[in-house]
Order: sequence, then C-alpha cells, then structure tokens
Amino acid sequence: MCGFAGFLDRSENTSAEDLAVIAGRMAATLVHRGPDDGGVWTDAFSGLALGHRRLSILDLSVAGHQPMLSRGGRYVVAFNGEIYNHLDLRRELDRGGAVPDHPLFDTPAEAFATQAGTGWRGHSDTETLLAAVETWGVGEALKRCVGMFAFALWDRHDRVLYLARDRLGEKPLYYGWQDGMLLFGSELKAFKPHPAFKAEIDRSALSLLLRYGYIPAPYTIYQGIRKLPPGTFIALSARRQDGVPVSYWSAHDVALRGQMQPFAGTEAEAVETLDGLLRQAVAGQMLADVPLGAFLSGGFDSSTVVALMQAQSSRPVRTFSIGFHETGYNEAEHAKAVAAHLGTDHTELYVTPEQAMAVIPNLPTLYDEPFADSSQIPTFLVSQLARGQVTVSLSGDGGDEVFCGYTRYPSAASVWRRIGYVPPPLRGAVAALATVVPPHFWDALFRGVGFALPGGLRAATPGDKLRKLALLLRARQPEEVYRELVSQWKEPARVVRGATEPGTVLDDPAQWPRLREFEHRMMFLDTVSYLPDDILVKVDRAAMGVSLETRVPLLDHRVVEFAWSLPASMKLRDGVGKWPLRQVLYRYVPKELMDRPKMGFGVPIDQWLRGPLKDWAGALLDRKRLKQEGYFNPALVHEKWTQHLAGRRDWSYYLWDVLMFQAWREANP
Repeated sequence: MCGFAGFLDRSENTSAEDLAVIAGRMAATLVHRGPDDGGVWTDAFSGLALGHRRLSILDLSVAGHQPMLSRGGRYVVAFNGEIYNHLDLRRELDRGGAVPDHPLFDTPAEAFATQAGTGWRGHSDTETLLAAVETWGVGEALKRCVGMFAFALWDRHDRVLYLARDRLGEKPLYYGWQDGMLLFGSELKAFKPHPAFKAEIDRSALSLLLRYGYIPAPYTIYQGIRKLPPGTFIALSARRQDGVPVSYWSAHDVALRGQMQPFAGTEAEAVETLDGLLRQAVAGQMLADVPLGAFLSGGFDSSTVVALMQAQSSRPVRTFSIGFHETGYNEAEHAKAVAAHLGTDHTELYVTPEQAMAVIPNLPTLYDEPFADSSQIPTFLVSQLARGQVTVSLSGDGGDEVFCGYTRYPSAASVWRRIGYVPPPLRGAVAALATVVPPHFWDALFRGVGFALPGGLRAATPGDKLRKLALLLRARQPEEVYRELVSQWKEPARVVRGATEPGTVLDDPAQWPRLREFEHRMMFLDTVSYLPDDILVKVDRAAMGVSLETRVPLLDHRVVEFAWSLPASMKLRDGVGKWPLRQVLYRYVPKELMDRPKMGFGVPIDQWLRGPLKDWAGALLDRKRLKQEGYFNPALVHEKWTQHLAGRRDWSYYLWDVLMFQAWREANP
C-alpha cells in the first residue's frame, strides 16, 4: 500500500531538477500513505515526473523501492496496492522466459542487480507487474492480475503514460489536464503543490454530493479533474490529450454474463464452491511481511472473513472492534462473542462521544474532497485502533453489494410491486395531493385522529412519510424508486447556486445491464457507484490516514463473478439477504451466535447536532455566512437546520452533506 503522484509537462521544457523538486513536493503530501520510503524518477526529455511514497508490505528491502524500472528498462512504474497472485504470475513468467536478459536503455547496472540464481531483483509484486507488462502488454497484464491497485506506468519507448485502476475500485486514482500539464495522483491533496493546479470548485459536482453524500466517478469537487473509473486504464501523452478510459473488466458485462450463464449446480454445491473461493481469496490476502489482522464488527461479512482467516492460520488472528455506549450503535458485544468462539486475539475499545467527535476536525484532511458518510468516524477509529498492533487489516466490506445484503433491496422491490401496477396518471394525481399540502398539516391531522388509527399507522412524522411516498409514486420505472431511496437532497441543484446536476450511471438506462430481477439491478448500481465512491473511499482514506493497509477479500473479482452467476432467489430468502454467505459462515460459527437484526456502522449524528455539535454546526450554517460564500441557498439550508434543532424533523443526513463541504472548504481555502 502506497501513494504516488506526478505530472506530464506538455511543454517538455522543464529541467530534470525542477521536475524532481515538484514531484517530490507532490509525493510528500502523501507521506501518510507511505511513511517508510520515498522516491522520485524523471524523464526530462519527455517532461515526465513520478513521485512515490511507500508503506512496505512485501519485500521490505531496497529491492522494493519505487518508482521502479522494469528489468528491460522500457517501463517505470509508481504502484499503489497489492497483487495477490504475483507469485503465480512469477512462476508463469519464469516458465515462458519472460524476463529480458539485457536492458533496452542505458540504465545504471545497479538498477538491475538480481538475486543469486534468479532473474528477479527481489520478491515485490511491483517487480512482477513490470515483468508482466513487458511480456504481455498493459491490458493483458491487468487481466491476469488478482488484486487491488492503482498505478502510473511510463513507457519510455513510446513516451506514453498509462494510468490504471483495479476492477472494483479499491484504490483511488485522480487525473486531469491543467495549463498544459497532466496531473495525476492517489489523492487530490497531491495536486496542490503543482503550480499549474487550479482549485476551482465544480458546483455541479457539489450538487451530486448533496444528493448522494459522495461525489460519483468520474466527477470530483474540482473542475477539470476526474476519477479514473474502476476496471479501466487510460493511455495519455503530451501529444495526445484525448485518451479515454479502456475497460479491461466490466461490472456490467460480469452481471449480464452471470445471469445469462447461471451456476448449474445445487444449492449445496454453490455453498461449497463459495467456501472454496472465499478461502482462496482470504489466503491470498494474508500474504504479508508485516503484522496482519482484521476488523471484526460481529456482522456476517467481517465474521466470515475472520473465520476463514483463523481456519487457515496456525496462530490466533488479531481482530479489532470498537463499541459505543449509545443504544442502537454498538456491535462490540457481538464481535467479542464471535472472537471468543473463533479463538482470535481480540482487542476492543469503547469510544466516548468526546473521542468520536474529536475526529471531526480531521475529516477535511483525511477526505480531501468533501465526503459525507458519517460512518467515516467509527471507520477511522477502528483503523487507528488496529494500527497500534498491525500494518495490514482485512475488512468485510462488499458483502452487501455482492450478496444482496442491504435492506433497501427487498424494500424497494416491495414498494414497486405495490405501486407499479397503478396507472401513472393516477399515481401522479395522488402524489400531487400529498405534496400540495405541507407536511406539518398532515402531522397535525394524524395527531388529531391518531387515537383511531392502528398502531402501524401512527408514524412520528406522517407528513415526511407521505412526501417520500409521493416521490416514489412519481417513479416511471423501478430504478427511479431506487434512486429516490438513495437520494438525500431531492433537488440539489436548487440548493447549490449556479449548479446543474450532471448525469451519472444512476440515471442513465443506457449503462444498465438488462437484468430480470429488480434486486439485481439495484445491486449492480450499488456496485458501480455506492461501493467504489462511498464505501471503499471511506475505508481507504480512514485507514491510510494512519498508514494502515486494508484488504477486502469479498471483492476478489472471482468471488464477485461467481456471486453474479447465482439467482437472486439464492441470495435473498424471505426478505433476508446473503443466504450463501450465511451458509458458509455457519460452517465456522454457530447460527444462534449470528442471527440478529442487521445493524449499521454509524454514530448518532442526529443527536450530536442538537447537542455537543450544535455550536460548530451553527457557525458553519450561519445564514449570513452562506449568503456571503455563495455556494448554497441560505433559506433552504436554514429551514432544515431550524427544524432539526426543534426536533420536528431528522435532517441530519441532509445537514451533514452541507457541513462536510463547509468544513472541507474552510480547511481547503
């Protein structure tokens, strides 16, 4: 796990010394991602500079130093991540005589010093990647790699820069042209030391933040800067700026192929196959030359990962969890019970509200574009806890998207089944009636007749629920129901001044695979949006903020591909998801220890905003300040703030979106 940054100077007039100085400054902003080593490599003739920071995981010697030259001398790479099957690739390369005996370029001999009796300088996966590219080319090498990664690879012969990202988007990569300079890096903060960088806020991207709580790819908070989509690579050069991402693995195609060519075995065979694939993925991700452990929340996903780790380990696996004293937010007791059953070396920390809130001032630095998933706070705390003992931690993220685990999947499908058959004009008329009357009127009406209503209809805020129902009634197709459920601000372009909300995969049917089940279509949309741009961003930045590498076995692409070959009915049973994953876990952990309602990984932001965070939030949401800064419509924001403070509505998600932008902008003027 590392961080890299660099640039390609189209003018090709910058001296080697200046290239190195600037690239060094860019890489220095990423020292948290790589505190163990750093390096810079330049090609002054082409105007290319690479900077790298290293967190040493495999091959702790100088043989793992980056940027790294290929043995043949044609390629140089700055690499972030891990290739879990790199030893298998080495064996395949050795059989084919892949490593050239002589460099193609005049490169210092010490750069190619080898271990006695082998053609390899060390045992890092970075060196394996370079040999794979020299042998098979970039696209084919990527297809053969199993792992999580992002890299910048310079072809010295063709003077082409390749940027690439792993299949599911575990590792980040940003890029963009500014004033004739191609800037790229693992995090946006690395762009700031470059004199060509213009930190101009993209208001349309800001509107996406308000809708989703994150900014979906390819957009970023800055104009002209993009996220490279997962599963793609792009070729760029000083003479050709119009390169487009090329897909080497497509979630769209995987989902479609899986459903068109379904698994033909029995349910028992499916569980057996999944067990084997997960064991393989976990074993590969336990490879490290440094201490390794795992996050353990006590839920199905992390418990499965830990169970398979412990089953393949000769010593107790180190596991970590945090707990909260607030009811409804604590899973630590469940994690402790799972750890005791499996026999792990378990560490837990109960966090006070003061400790949790102390993280908030650091969020604009950890997440260097505004990010509003409040579970970022406990994710940072558990990462910090783990880093005290290990350098690598496995995580259970991805299980919900891969195995149909979110409760919104059966909920949205149920809603559509109830309203989809009603003629659209009738649904529109009912929706209009529900929205023309203010929510507080419905609240008063229901209070007046509440004594006569069944218990299930006595909602605390019936006006809000009717308004949400009205929005769903307007849906023309089921995907619009899903989009409403995952949206926070429903009309964010009205809230952000000067914004036009851009399109994304979530509202573009042309990008959707034709899958029969609505649940599968929602899973696909989460896999290409919420997963890479929220969940994996949250984990990567929180962990790397304390120099901890995280690995996600459930997102091994072989597991994902197999999961897509299973019918929805095998994943979702009686409204409960993850059926095959649950059956695997029951082989290692008793069912009675696991069967309990699903619990999110969050903190009570709604309560904190009315209490200890009230003054902090109030200063950021001050009407005069909002008007002066000019990003938000002060009236719309202030309305929700006052209603939330009064306890009339829970607008915490909406407000957290605005607060995270405000705090981020204050820290990044």
